[in-house]
Amino acid sequence: MSKDRLRIAMIAPPWLQVPPQGYGGIETLCADLTDELVARGHEVHLFGSGLDGTGANFVRTYEDPPIERIGETGPEVIHAARAADALDRIEVDIVHDHSFAGPLLARGRSAPTVVTVHGPVDGEMFRYYRELGTDVSLVAISHRQRVLAADLNWVGTVHNALQLDTWPYRAEKEDFALFLGRFHPNKAPHLALEAAHAAGLPLVLAGKCAEPIEKQYFDREVRPRLTGHDQVFGVADAVAKRDLLSRARCLLFPVQWEEPFGMVMIEAMACGTPVVALRCGAVPEVVQHGVTGLICDTPDELPAALAEVTRIDPAACRKHVAEEFSAQELARGYERAYWAALTGHRSRDAAHGGSLRSRVTMADVAALGELRQLNPVRGLAGHANDRPAGNKPLASGGPMIAV
Repeated sequence: MSKDRLRIAMIAPPWLQVPPQGYGGIETLCADLTDELVARGHEVHLFGSGLDGTGANFVRTYEDPPIERIGETGPEVIHAARAADALDRIEVDIVHDHSFAGPLLARGRSAPTVVTVHGPVDGEMFRYYRELGTDVSLVAISHRQRVLAADLNWVGTVHNALQLDTWPYRAEKEDFALFLGRFHPNKAPHLALEAAHAAGLPLVLAGKCAEPIEKQYFDREVRPRLTGHDQVFGVADAVAKRDLLSRARCLLFPVQWEEPFGMVMIEAMACGTPVVALRCGAVPEVVQHGVTGLICDTPDELPAALAEVTRIDPAACRKHVAEEFSAQELARGYERAYWAALTGHRSRDAAHGGSLRSRVTMADVAALGELRQLNPVRGLAGHANDRPAGNKPLASGGPMIAV
């Protein structure tokens, strides 16, 4: 390890290849961060499933991504075990884990483990991260997420980001609104439909509808509201997503839970497309009200915002992402998080006389069971009403770290 060059193990979730072909915000982030770290001179080993799609040294844990088993414990545990086994044969300075089960093996490593918390930090998930204690250094993806669980072992806050040059900019927009996300109560596409109908604006709905809760919600809340002016596109791959986002008058984001970030918002703005959103989760950190979109306090305000949003300058949306949510800023933020974790790890190791090297058994990982049902990114049924009331706007800003 040198002052400027780190050897980094980047552990992606097992479900999709990195980068993904369509749905997969975490996997996209892993790919962008990995490539930017490599470009900055770091040695990166990426652990993941399927095809090798980045400039890092690739360590494959699954030949074919087990997407059809998403939500099950088995693939998570096997992925963690295979990654841990491979790590025994690779010398690294830092382990950056984006998976769910992997952090349980952090105590057995000589290198510190940084974990990005991609999902909620309430209920069982709060207890999970709290039980990990100082074995891992947590990184929040928004200030709002960190405030909701301030006593966890946070080492920093780094907003998500993207590779701007991979997103097309278009100043001239077509006359439709776009909902892009899972068909899930937390994402509330039924509210998007109601707002678009009230505004007299066609709506395109694109997103994943594969898990039981998504299918049930679609049949109960979305299908009965569909009219001849609406289009259900289905899952948009990387090409289709960019096309839809660049053409839409706006992205409609009527989120109903403490969304810790909302990657699709910066993807829309990168294309010059403003966001009309409800004030919830990290929305006020991502969208500049009146500059890159409009933030509403209630669903009743959405129809008027859909009309007013045409005043937003597409160039301002693109500029906001370039300045605040670039892959370069993402990498710089995580570099600072890595060094903070290394400093803390050395201090704790010295205080314990090297006793932090005790090995965690796979029995610890096998204890996931019921907790796995609350995967921090997927399988979030039943949490729409768990969020605290009175979400207030926080200081805005892009991928930054607050140590």
